[in-house]
Amino acid sequence: MTTLLLALNLLVTLALIGVILIQRSEGGGLGIGSGQGMGSFMSGRGTATLLTRATSVLAGIFMLLCLVLAVMNRGASSGVGSRDILAQPPAATAPATPAAPASTPAH
Repeated sequence: MTTLLLALNLLVTLALIGVILIQRSEGGGLGIGSGQGMGSFMSGRGTATLLTRATSVLAGIFMLLCLVLAVMNRGASSGVGSRDILAQPPAATAPATPAAPASTPAH
């Protein structure tokens, strides 16, 4: 189930990136939302409205999928090999004793 949701999340993410890059920015950027390029299919305003709506829907789906995945994987790392440093205090260790200086043989 988690793998399916991760794959769906990846597809939604790629679609969201694509829809954002297609939109017409203030400076004209990568946008193709002008009425001339679309022909008589949609007006420039209709394209902008469609892309804005698609962006908001994809963003909502993305956030929902992220929340579902977070809730599903909340306790996944609480196994035997987990390394949660806040769960238990560190084991007490004895302080290191200084090593005795090595004696040099007399020549």
